[in-house]
Amino acid sequence: MKKRGSFVKKVKATKAINFRNSRLKTVGRTTAVFPDSIGESIATFSTETQKKGKRLLFENKQERIHLYLEDCLTGMKMMDRGCVDIVVTSPPYNLGVKYNSYDDKIPRKNYLNWIYNWGFALKRILSDKGSLFLNLGGKPSDPWVPYEVLFTLRELFCLQNTIHWIKSISVGKNGAVESLGHYKPINSKRFLNDCHEFIFHLTKNGDVELDRKAIGVPYSDKSNVVRWQTAGDDIRCRGNTWFIPYKTIQNGDAERPHPATFPIELVEFCYKLHGINKIRLAMDPFLGIGNAAIAAYRLNVLFVGFEIDENYLLEAQRKLRREKCQKS
Repeated sequence: MKKRGSFVKKVKATKAINFRNSRLKTVGRTTAVFPDSIGESIATFSTETQKKGKRLLFENKQERIHLYLEDCLTGMKMMDRGCVDIVVTSPPYNLGVKYNSYDDKIPRKNYLNWIYNWGFALKRILSDKGSLFLNLGGKPSDPWVPYEVLFTLRELFCLQNTIHWIKSISVGKNGAVESLGHYKPINSKRFLNDCHEFIFHLTKNGDVELDRKAIGVPYSDKSNVVRWQTAGDDIRCRGNTWFIPYKTIQNGDAERPHPATFPIELVEFCYKLHGINKIRLAMDPFLGIGNAAIAAYRLNVLFVGFEIDENYLLEAQRKLRREKCQKS
């Protein structure tokens, strides 16, 4: 399949990273360490910062978290075919969000070509039974973005599941209505408040078995436990609507230094659903401020992330340090 033209700024490529090696390796102008097995226990937290020209690498060696200041297209070229088992990520939506180092309002054709290019690169390094959980959203005045992205990636992946991430919901019970979660109000007479985004679960062939009960919920009607053999442990599949609210934010600049993030809990759900014991390596090609890395840290998952903005990457490092302090 012929690759389409890239619309991402080129960065000088380095030599290949072999994720099968367990020793410390120097790779071109970067250094990486890859432990022997996913079962290695987390030891003391250690973060190293190394500046080589414009490239910055953070390594949490014992925790197995590897964060690169690098364009993901360049980074993925350095990785072995089939070495990644799960990707949970949220690329820019091309809706005009103000990022530090990325223009989020390029022509739609260019944007979709870029989507295809990183999807093509990701498919090469994704294992045959790997999962891509792709978080996408739109806005009322431009609702087609998630569908256009999905249609573009249709040439590369199968859509195995469509998950709805519910940020806010109002539930009626016994005549009363309770509102849960948070949303950004839309001041319009035409549009409803936008309280959800998509999580598209994409795989190579649509045949990846999932650990559905790993994020299961108890039966509300306990008679089901008696009537259904599959309900013997009182846990059922959560389904494809996930209510995961944002935490209340008092100061946007201080508490959310990145304009578009997903909750750490959302990534944890995806890792667990895929099956923790099946993950040799997780990746986020659009790391942002590192929520996917923190989820990997919490679950003891080997992780690599790429980010083009140094300030976001520095914030990811700070968040990992705080996570370590809270865990100690």
